[in-house]
Amino acid sequence: MHWIDLLVFVIYMIAMLGVGFFFLNKNKSTDDYYVGGRSMSSWHVGLSVVATDVGGGFSIGLGGLGFTMGLSGSWMLFTGLLGAWLAAVILIPRLSELPQFKQLFTFPQIFSIFYDKKTALLAGIISAIGYAGFTSSQLLAGAKLASSTFTGLNLQNALIIMGVIAVVYTVMGGLKAVIYTDTIQWALLLSGLVFIGLPLGYIEVGGYSEIKRILPNEFLSLGNITWQDLVNWGVTIIPIWFVGMTLYQRIYACKSKKEAQKAWYIAGAFEWPVMAFMGVLLGMFARVGAEAGMFAYMGYESAEGMDAETGLPMLLRTILPAGLMGLMMSAYFSAVLSTADSCLMASSGNLVTDIIGYKNPDQKKFLRLSQLMTLVIGALALLLASVMQSVLELMLYSYAFMVSGLFVPVLGGLFTRKPNPNAAFWSMLLGGGTTISLILLVEELPLGLDANIFGISISLITFLILNQVKSK
Repeated sequence: MHWIDLLVFVIYMIAMLGVGFFFLNKNKSTDDYYVGGRSMSSWHVGLSVVATDVGGGFSIGLGGLGFTMGLSGSWMLFTGLLGAWLAAVILIPRLSELPQFKQLFTFPQIFSIFYDKKTALLAGIISAIGYAGFTSSQLLAGAKLASSTFTGLNLQNALIIMGVIAVVYTVMGGLKAVIYTDTIQWALLLSGLVFIGLPLGYIEVGGYSEIKRILPNEFLSLGNITWQDLVNWGVTIIPIWFVGMTLYQRIYACKSKKEAQKAWYIAGAFEWPVMAFMGVLLGMFARVGAEAGMFAYMGYESAEGMDAETGLPMLLRTILPAGLMGLMMSAYFSAVLSTADSCLMASSGNLVTDIIGYKNPDQKKFLRLSQLMTLVIGALALLLASVMQSVLELMLYSYAFMVSGLFVPVLGGLFTRKPNPNAAFWSMLLGGGTTISLILLVEELPLGLDANIFGISISLITFLILNQVKSK
């Protein structure tokens, strides 16, 4: 990497740390730290939501899908659009009607309202573990970007650098720093892709004629996908909009119900088609470049043997001139950080508020404990990332665990009169337990379906049966 690119990149990282430092002394209470003072506008929140949800993991993951299956990989984020708009219509109005709405900090707190403290504790544990895993996936995405971009930087060292930067500014700044940096990061990523990545990538690989010559015909079709893929993505991603701690924090942070709904409509529209097609197109360009021998100087004569998720950063490293390379890498690292910081805040909030149950009228002590737990979870997420290989796999595992444990009880609480706490508790335990057991122990499931489908099915059956039994 040219020294100009390195300089641009370093300045960007320092600026992100500066935002965190700026908000360090601005946070006077847990309202400020966890829900941004409940005063955020729809555009700030909407861009923060899509930056968090798509982020670096899905950006790198979508590039990998474009590399392996072409345009049809974009359908993954169509489920994100559906989830966002369904949540805007169904979840946000119901949630805002709760009398305790203005006092809520975390997602599992609604389980205390609908059920009991024991159920809320279990929800907090599931959410904290899931978001720690999701944080790990983002740090791994950043490390893959860095190690594929910077000569002489291996994956483990890149992981440490990314982890330290993401954790430090999140610890300092809280949700306000997260939302404002997300807006900056999202604008940088979007402009970088539209004005730099896509046009230069298209030109350098030889344009449409070369793309059509090298790629199989199915890569240029939206039908290169199985029904199992669509079902697996839909069942894993749509429900996360109803159980995601990062999303609840942003609902609480909005000025009003209408602002929150508007933010969710904005987020959905940006997820698909905007980010979906940009991600897979860059992945396709990388595949064309690989097959044409563009990466031979890195030891890859063709796409065979390449990690699909590193194809995109290799392409950018190869085609971008000095200066633009630094801007584009900053854009992608922006996406990584925008998701990592939000997931870290979510897991920290679960641990402090829902699991430890720390309640202290001294806001400074509460704030310092929150920052300490954010640091601890960040370190654990870094350790997990060091033993994983696939960004998309780690993300979807984390999503699946949370969805199979939490989705059914959330719907039960929102739309069932006097739901049984025991039904919710065992639904979470058996649903989440089934999914994680299948992921760890079973290599191939019937019909090619995801472990999450079986977990949700067990969760639903358990809830329906036990909800017929009166609570004692």
